[in-house]
Amino acid sequence: MLDTSRPASRILTVLEMLQDRPGITGPQIANELDVSGRTVRRYITTLQEMGVPVEPTTGRHGGYALRPGFRLPPMMFNADEALGLAIALLMSRTTRGAELPLGVESALAKIERVLPSELSRRIHALREGVSLPVDDHLGSPSFPDPHVLAKLAQACITRQRCWMRYSRPDGDESAREVDPYGIGAFFGRWYLHGWCHLRNDHRTFRIDRIRRVDVLPQTFEAPEEMDVIAAIESSLALSWTTWRIEVEVEASVSDVREYVPRSFAIVEEIGEGRSRIRGSSNTLEWFVLRIAELPFPMRIIEPPELRDAFRRCAERMLEIAERS
Repeated sequence: MLDTSRPASRILTVLEMLQDRPGITGPQIANELDVSGRTVRRYITTLQEMGVPVEPTTGRHGGYALRPGFRLPPMMFNADEALGLAIALLMSRTTRGAELPLGVESALAKIERVLPSELSRRIHALREGVSLPVDDHLGSPSFPDPHVLAKLAQACITRQRCWMRYSRPDGDESAREVDPYGIGAFFGRWYLHGWCHLRNDHRTFRIDRIRRVDVLPQTFEAPEEMDVIAAIESSLALSWTTWRIEVEVEASVSDVREYVPRSFAIVEEIGEGRSRIRGSSNTLEWFVLRIAELPFPMRIIEPPELRDAFRRCAERMLEIAERS
């Protein structure tokens, strides 16, 4: 994905627009790139000076198109590269029969059209026969706006602060400035972790809820040895709002971690051979079943209702065993 915050990348983006959407108007280009009409005209002039035959189109509002017959030089892929690219594109789909995200479907179709028939049939088989699992506990996976994702990734690399408009699950939106430390994907969703200047604390954001992002000129220094993946996993472990859970375990952190993934709960050392599990859940019984396989003595700290959830699960398991 091109970084459309840079003039050179914007010019290349305009060239792609002209090739894919003949007759696109100046206002349409300006709106998608968030630039002025005068800047669009300058980009068109630059392309023409580079030898690209951009011509005006007739119509009520007018527009631009490439001269008929002009095409960009094709990219050549061998069989392994084409199949690998197709698989990477299909990774953005999460259920069989589901639509691919914006831009991915057209990219995959272009690949299929230009490949030899045998390779095209293999990619078609991948498209129809491959699906990825959905984590029902996290709801329906969603792919973020590619332009938002690209801007955030670039800002992470260049260590530039971002202004963004973020939408909460209840629909409420907030504007905030964030120092983006890194991006990670879990369970079909993409997340940004960084320092939120609105909350004055570390925060993890779902990228598909970011409605707009602007890269600012201010730079920042990321914390040394920042493990972005671990930070996102810890945020996910405490993301549920109904119950906050704390359990002490008579085992070391390394032993507990063999059974408890980071995205499920935070595991902390509280003494030699003793650990604390901190997590969250909207359903206590679900949490009980997830930690019931730990082969270590445990003590419930909070909430008290977790004891009743253990009893209910135990009684149900005993009933099933006796009925069998």
